[in-house]
Amino acid sequence: MDVLFDIPILGFIFQFLAYLVDAIFTTNLPAQTLQLATPIVLGALCGVLNERSGIVNIGIEGMMLTAAFVGFMAAVVVSDAMPAAEAGIFGFTPALVVGVLAAIGAGMLVSLLHAWLSISVRADQIISGTVINIIALGLTGYLNRLIQPSGSAGTLDPIRPPAALLDLPVLGPVIQMFFTSGPITTSVIIFVIVLQILLFRSRWGLRTRAVGEHPRAADTVGINVIRVRYRNVILGGVFAGLAGAWLTLEFNASFQNGMTANRGFIALAAVIFGRWTPVGAFGGALLFMVWEALGIAIRSDPPPGDLGVFLSGIQATYPSLYNNFFGALPYLLTLIVLAGVVGRSIPPASVGRPYVKEGAT
Repeated sequence: MDVLFDIPILGFIFQFLAYLVDAIFTTNLPAQTLQLATPIVLGALCGVLNERSGIVNIGIEGMMLTAAFVGFMAAVVVSDAMPAAEAGIFGFTPALVVGVLAAIGAGMLVSLLHAWLSISVRADQIISGTVINIIALGLTGYLNRLIQPSGSAGTLDPIRPPAALLDLPVLGPVIQMFFTSGPITTSVIIFVIVLQILLFRSRWGLRTRAVGEHPRAADTVGINVIRVRYRNVILGGVFAGLAGAWLTLEFNASFQNGMTANRGFIALAAVIFGRWTPVGAFGGALLFMVWEALGIAIRSDPPPGDLGVFLSGIQATYPSLYNNFFGALPYLLTLIVLAGVVGRSIPPASVGRPYVKEGAT
């Protein structure tokens, strides 16, 4: 074993793995990972619903950004009108309630636009999503500069279980992962489980999958293909809206131009990685974002031994590279995963193809 540690790279690998295991069980790394993965998971659920119905949606990024802006602005307006309002459970003030609902509404409206362009107009679905992304980025940035909001509605409070549960040797970190985050983050687990069950164990799920795989056959047995696609695309907008609400009402208390930072595209990668299943997409989102969470942990508490000395040297010599490296890892990992998975994953057979009912023009 001493011979192995004479090789610096192997020594670094073993030290890193030991640090990773220690971080999982003794720090808030699992909770941090789940928190950072929340908008990715919500965006991925939007993508799963869309693509299982046969609609390509690369406009998730624009939907999230629009929802983040609308939710924040609505919350600020209500907060200015009701500055003395008391917070309820989980820190839900009237302003935050209105903000979350406004974000969901914005996500649904943008999704409706995408559904109309893709289903009724039969426009190219990739172009439709691209247009939504471009308009959302430009319009929210322009309105943000025009309005220049100076207020804040605050953020949603985390859910805190009894301290005794957090002190348990093995279960403590698991409980902390799921129950010390805000309500949107905690709700993600419920959304994933419920959608997984409904998609593969319910009549609605069977209809959805039939429409995405073979819409002509689904239409033949009496399924309204157009209605199913519209409903599921709009329902996906609810998840995109919640992702936007998370950005400005739970994780931050402000809006910055382009603050989605390509999370919508990582969500699409999680959809493909998870083979168009909610649970698989959830796992992909955690895999992508654990590296960013690990970077935060390393910067706040460097690993011991030679690895820590090496990283400290990198930080001193190349501070900008060191600080941005782990933040860039999710994007790099997304490219690597897609390069190895895209050719092997089989999407729904009719995804991206407009459906024209026989006899329609």
